[in-house]
Amino acid sequence: MTEATPSPAAPSAAETRCGLVAVIGAPNAGKSTLVNQLVGQKVAITSPKAQTTRVRLLGIAIAGNTQLMLVDTPGIFDPNRRFDRAMVSAAWEGSDGADVIALVVDAKARLNDRLTTLVEQLAERRERKILVLNKVDIAAKDKLLIQAQKLHAAGQFDEVFFVSAQTGDGVPELKAFLADAMPQGAWHFPEDQVSDASERILATEITREQLFNQLHAELPYASAVVPEKYVTRKDGSVEIHQQILVARDTQRAIVLGKGGSRIKEIGEKARKELAKVLGVDVHLYLHVKVQEGWDEDREIYETIGLGWVK
Repeated sequence: MTEATPSPAAPSAAETRCGLVAVIGAPNAGKSTLVNQLVGQKVAITSPKAQTTRVRLLGIAIAGNTQLMLVDTPGIFDPNRRFDRAMVSAAWEGSDGADVIALVVDAKARLNDRLTTLVEQLAERRERKILVLNKVDIAAKDKLLIQAQKLHAAGQFDEVFFVSAQTGDGVPELKAFLADAMPQGAWHFPEDQVSDASERILATEITREQLFNQLHAELPYASAVVPEKYVTRKDGSVEIHQQILVARDTQRAIVLGKGGSRIKEIGEKARKELAKVLGVDVHLYLHVKVQEGWDEDREIYETIGLGWVK
């Protein structure tokens, strides 16, 4: 993937800080957008639709002499299917042992039982916790403080931050706080590395982002993108083959579109985004396959980076 702009020489190990920040919250709270803002470039896919993030992804940000390892987790919700349970499990596992847990809440959303339960669960955790009220640029200002006070009291948070991950408002202050909260220690990654995701996995995520952005409400949740081939050509360009799995023939027809128009548009937009992120020309080949019960296939879980749950 594209490397971050190199910064001045990294400080010595005796001067550095490094720690883990778990970014958790309900679906569509803006966690991935916030991680991208903190890193300074795109490392996680985003969509207006809930539950876009499926697996844990590590974004790596630098703040002075501190390296922040930001775990972008799937949204926490009430799971029904095995696939849903696997995503929620990945979210909670991503917060284990974090130096700071950042609960991201959509400031526009009303308090509900799901959010209250999540806050109560966090109150029992020993890790340091902060509350991040996101989307404050479009939230009703008179309700923000009331919501913050209620959540702060229930969750025993150390600090509360008001941010807009979309515009970046409030993010520098949040980043500075996180940097100060990290323990002393050597950096775990080179200073120009911005994610732990392989380019192969990043490529599937970007294609999946287009499925969420271009298809109607239900279909993206009934599909998966599986890597098949990733090859660097002699001219430096990258050839990528991916398989889009759906459960039924009717779903395949929707992904393909009339005369293949939809899959062509998905592929073209994903290719352009990949070329921008990877910094090279990309040749992307998509194949849509019907595989009934793919979300009960253990091998698929392993391929896309989800743990198997009972």
